[in-house]
Amino acid sequence: MNLKTLLITLALAVAGSNCVAQAQPLLTYHDILALPHGAPKQRIAYGPSPQQFGELWMPISRGPHPLVIMIHGGCWRADLPGLELQSPLSETLAAHGWAVWNLEYRRLGHDGAGYPGSFQDVGKGIDLVRRLAKSRNIDLKRVIFMGHSAGGHLAAWAAGRANLPATSPLFGKAPFVPSAVVTLAGINDLEAYKDHGPDACGGPDTINRLTGFGVRGPSAYLDTSPPHLLPMSRGQLVVSGALDPIVPSSFGEKYGSTAMKSGDPVQVLTIEGAGHFELIDPRSSAWTRLFPLVDALGGLGAKP
Repeated sequence: MNLKTLLITLALAVAGSNCVAQAQPLLTYHDILALPHGAPKQRIAYGPSPQQFGELWMPISRGPHPLVIMIHGGCWRADLPGLELQSPLSETLAAHGWAVWNLEYRRLGHDGAGYPGSFQDVGKGIDLVRRLAKSRNIDLKRVIFMGHSAGGHLAAWAAGRANLPATSPLFGKAPFVPSAVVTLAGINDLEAYKDHGPDACGGPDTINRLTGFGVRGPSAYLDTSPPHLLPMSRGQLVVSGALDPIVPSSFGEKYGSTAMKSGDPVQVLTIEGAGHFELIDPRSSAWTRLFPLVDALGGLGAKP
């Protein structure tokens, strides 16, 4: 079964099991930070700045392990939580048999953040996995990029790095690319979010600071916004919460449609009853539906 068929078959099965919207209040990032979790196996630097590091979570199985490269959200801003938002999900994925490389990166408010620094950090952190894989029995043919919110944007952007123009300071030779990318409430189209999105991340000014729009003008989107890097020739699973007030599901649906039209194998999944942060709570009903999809992407679907 090819990747496109796999994405469609599994997502249809999961969507068919959706139940009516939950009556409970939507989660906030404070709820995610309060979730109990253990410690990663190792913290590893990929550059000299304090924010240039990742945390490696490893399964107890012998491997070879599929890998999730995890990219956290937080509106690309230093005044909001960082990779700790993804720690509970990273630990749970490791319990499911995945190695997880949970990346930190410079965010708006850190020295050198924005354009090009934040993007260069993500690229460097991802490319380090070629070195990490040899000693940790990681299968580089089974790697997915996964990001939430602003991290969903960066995961999709990173999956399209091979299409960056050679004139861009974000361009790199032989960037590491995944077998698939999963965006969870991703702000995948920067231009659309700036023009039509809620002000939850600070409004248009945040996008302008991230992309250097004030100096670069509309060309700022060409090497920073995923729609300009299509087709990626990679499977994409675009997940939204139907009740998300920060990145409404219409943004995921519109980006998914654009990616499909480019020829990429894409499945768009909107989960009823889920908001923004339910998509990174491994205890949530949303993740009961998502784990089979993610496991299948890593070839773990047949695991008992």
